[in-house]
Amino acid sequence: MNLIKFNRPIHRPVLTNVLDDIFNRSFSDMLGADFTVNSPSVNILEGDASYKIEMALPGVSKDDVTINVEKDQLIISSANKEVNETKDGAHRYMKREFNYSSFRKSFHLPKTVDTDMIDAKFDNGVLILTIEKKEEAKEKEPRTIVIQ
Repeated sequence: MNLIKFNRPIHRPVLTNVLDDIFNRSFSDMLGADFTVNSPSVNILEGDASYKIEMALPGVSKDDVTINVEKDQLIISSANKEVNETKDGAHRYMKREFNYSSFRKSFHLPKTVDTDMIDAKFDNGVLILTIEKKEEAKEKEPRTIVIQ
């Protein structure tokens, strides 16, 4: 069985076909299945009282993720999870594009956050960290100063 990535038009110049082949193949096809670079996608949000980091980790279990705080660095990492066999044992891989390679991503924490108030949860393949700001860093409601 072969995977069909696209259907070519019938009449195309040869050079165009060669260039299309180069640009339409994935890097893993050209460099081998073991050549992968994994850096999870991240969203960083700021609210009045906290920061939120959302990291996309589809297919990764929360037990495979480690979160550490070292001085002013938040470090999120995962060890390599090598899978060589199928779950049922009755099939073998003909093509495998799922990638569960190791990663390590670090974030510089500003002095305005409380490193003791970091909450993490895992929801549908997304790691969500909430990092509370220190009380003095939270935005306060505007107020009027009475002149005496």
